[in-house]
Amino acid sequence: MKKFPSQYLKIGEKFKKYHDALSNLGKAAKEAGPLDEKTSQLIQLAAAAAIRSEGSVHSHARRALEAGAKPDEIYHALLLLTSTIGFPNVSAALSWAEDVLKKKK
Repeated sequence: MKKFPSQYLKIGEKFKKYHDALSNLGKAAKEAGPLDEKTSQLIQLAAAAAIRSEGSVHSHARRALEAGAKPDEIYHALLLLTSTIGFPNVSAALSWAEDVLKKKK
């Protein structure tokens, strides 16, 4: 069973309809196109890094690994952001991804 952050679970308990709609939106977005799960997770990882969301970087790094991404693919997806979001943001995202990758070893 997947472990979800406590805040995510609290929102689900308190705002069930909202939570269900959010979950369904994510499923619909994935089903709307041809991208595979690994590619989808790497894109979402990059977006999480761009908005400096540590929790989302953790989540999407973990999900990318589960979808078959190699650590080098996760690093590369983040390094590619340097000219867009800047080195300090990429450095932070790399450290957050490392949190997940260290646990994987």
